[in-house]
Amino acid sequence: MGSTGTVLRELRGAQKSAKGVSLYSRYVNRPAGRVLAAGAYRAGMTPNQVTLTSALFTYGALASVALVEPSWTLGVLVWAALAVGFAFDSADGQLARLTGRGGPDGEWLDHVVDCGKLLLVHAAVLISFYRFGELPSDAWLLLPLGFQLAAVVTFCAGLLREQLGKAAVSARGPSWAAPASAPVSRVRAAALLPADYGVFCLVFPLLGAPGAFRAGYAALAVVHTLFLGLFLAKWFRELKVLRAG
Repeated sequence: MGSTGTVLRELRGAQKSAKGVSLYSRYVNRPAGRVLAAGAYRAGMTPNQVTLTSALFTYGALASVALVEPSWTLGVLVWAALAVGFAFDSADGQLARLTGRGGPDGEWLDHVVDCGKLLLVHAAVLISFYRFGELPSDAWLLLPLGFQLAAVVTFCAGLLREQLGKAAVSARGPSWAAPASAPVSRVRAAALLPADYGVFCLVFPLLGAPGAFRAGYAALAVVHTLFLGLFLAKWFRELKVLRAG
């Protein structure tokens, strides 16, 4: 087992493409995940154990949102736990690529945890609104449901785009060349920041100021809904090109 520095160097060479990744994930979450993956490797953890560690931090934080009265202290602790959970979510894949111990079971577990996270984060906000929020109107209770819908549809549609794209390319055979993808763009990576889960988590420190939290959460809901429309149109066009190619 090599030194931590050696493991980190090997992890840097086993990174996924930066295409379609926001600046936060590229420069904050992935590097943090790399450090956690190195620590997990040194501790002898498996990728699946890292995934479950991510779930422990994330689901614990979300349970706190639903069950504990909002405060500045709670907000900071929730944000910190969600950020660590997100970094571990990056670490599991990095560790799998480093050790060659990845497989369909690990990918399945990772997606199950991610799907549960997207459902629970908005359910927790809804419960907090209902239990502790002095809402201007009961209509605010519909906001987490709408945000949840946008988040889950984006997640599921993105997975389907990836899998159907791979199937279409595979069906064409090795002689068929897939359409060239656009190069990695910093402008696009910056534009994707509002849709990044790590950026979304930054709203939780505002739990101590209910009005500010609602405003920030509502703004992010609108942005994520707009991104959903853009993503759906983009993915549909890409799959259509693959079908016609």
